[in-house]
Amino acid sequence: MGGLEQFFRFTGFANLTAGHLVMIAVGLIFIYLAIKKEYEPLLLVPIGFGILIGNIPFLEGVGLNIGIYESGSVMNYLYQGVLKGVYPPLIFLGIGAMTDFSALLSNPKLMLLGAAAQVGIFLTFLAAVTLGFTPDQAAAIGIIGGADGPTAIFLSSRLAPELIGAIAIAAYSYMALVPVIQPPIIKLLTSEKERRMRMKPPRSVSRLERMLFPIVGLLLTCFVSPGALPLLGMLFFGNLLKESGVTRRLGDTARTSMIDIVTILLGVTVGASTQATTFLTPQSILIFVLGAISFAIATAGGILFAKGMNLVLKEEDRINPMVGAAGVSAVPDSARVVQHLGIKEDPSNYLLMHAMAPNVSGVIGSAVAAGILMAYLM
Repeated sequence: MGGLEQFFRFTGFANLTAGHLVMIAVGLIFIYLAIKKEYEPLLLVPIGFGILIGNIPFLEGVGLNIGIYESGSVMNYLYQGVLKGVYPPLIFLGIGAMTDFSALLSNPKLMLLGAAAQVGIFLTFLAAVTLGFTPDQAAAIGIIGGADGPTAIFLSSRLAPELIGAIAIAAYSYMALVPVIQPPIIKLLTSEKERRMRMKPPRSVSRLERMLFPIVGLLLTCFVSPGALPLLGMLFFGNLLKESGVTRRLGDTARTSMIDIVTILLGVTVGASTQATTFLTPQSILIFVLGAISFAIATAGGILFAKGMNLVLKEEDRINPMVGAAGVSAVPDSARVVQHLGIKEDPSNYLLMHAMAPNVSGVIGSAVAAGILMAYLM
């Protein structure tokens, strides 16, 4: 009987709490949304399954070394890539190798929409400080508004590692839920006439422009915000691998095998970090609420800035205000949302290429904002 009691003490049934059940339910919801609704399955399936892994109850503190927060466990070793900020730059390398900046180069003024959308980061920073978070924690929470998971992880690993689990889950959740969150905001802030607005076709961009952009972009952005160098350095390097025409194998590896491997490791470990015994706190819930507010403000900021630009632009150069919503960093989901809403209003109005310009500039903008916050706080 003593042996049976000892065995039962080590089982998940003996260590199960209500928090574990809540988090297991969240993990199952993530997997459901990924498979049934196809909301960012490449992110939500690893994160959802990681949540299940992290919330299998076990007896802590007895030397099993299986939990993600237990020193010496395999999951803890893999989690170091999150805590040390190793995974985000590798993700950015792959994003750079996948991204075509032609839409941005053909109409540079759309870059302003990507910058305007970052207002959500700074307003949420102020709100989080007001609610009692430290400035470092508030900055890490505010970056959720950029809808850029790697940047959120990178900044929180530097400024608020104790909040990295909640911030990462919130950032990736809102990235995946872009098709649900953004359309109501867009419809609220735009009229039917504005949603039907057509934009003139983008000009053709030369190969030389595409090759020079990652070099010039790196020098300009990182001289302004050196703290963003690990992210933007890899982003622009990946883009140069794509555009140079002489490093095709390296570019293909960066945008396929490598980014897939890192996404798996990042998603599973971020999901596993939601271990109920350490994750489920009032602070985590407040971070989710602030993240949602930040994302909504960022979306609204891009739309309203586009409407403001139209007041001073010539009629032929005016911007469909919906394009401003793509200023957040959720590439390419925000641009797809704009395209979908545009076609819904007018089946012949294609806005995807226009929306990609602020979308990719939002990636750059959120990384620059992270660098600025690091310089200000460290």
